[in-house]
Amino acid sequence: MNQKLTKKINNLETIQRIPVEDILSFISLNKVDKVLDLGAGVGYISLPISKYVDEVTAIDFDEDILNYLDKKSKEKEITNIETLVSDFKDIQLSSETFDRAIASISLHEVSPLSQALNEIYRVLKNKGVFLCIELEKLDLTKAPRVSSEDMVEQVRDAGFDKVDVFYPEGKIANQPVYIVVAEKNI
Repeated sequence: MNQKLTKKINNLETIQRIPVEDILSFISLNKVDKVLDLGAGVGYISLPISKYVDEVTAIDFDEDILNYLDKKSKEKEITNIETLVSDFKDIQLSSETFDRAIASISLHEVSPLSQALNEIYRVLKNKGVFLCIELEKLDLTKAPRVSSEDMVEQVRDAGFDKVDVFYPEGKIANQPVYIVVAEKNI
């Protein structure tokens, strides 16, 4: 493994995060659910959620990171995670495939965001739930961010309804976060 990849993996695995159990408390999961993890990285969401559902599809634009996730899954004898290198603006998966879609600290990098949200809406089944965790945009923030207000507006514009936003006490990398939960109803 090259040094750059090793450093990236180490950063992703050691960053301060909200516990996955806290994140999952915002959505219900059934064993038969198919879950899409957008921006899966090293498997922070995919690995623990795989215990609760039959199928997880982990997508990321970084093939090396997904190879690492595949290796980690094999080491843990997890067989229900499929990885896919994909652009969030053009998800190479069939429409109405997933019951749940989770994007954890990944959509702020996408431009235009509307294309990614339209794709998430497309791949979710009717009554499917989208959960988005993002870093709140602050006045002094130089890094790409999407404010919770803008995210809610764009999620609604993509067709989702029953859109709720939460502001948990926990922080990620010492920054405030928000969680958007939205449902697709046709």
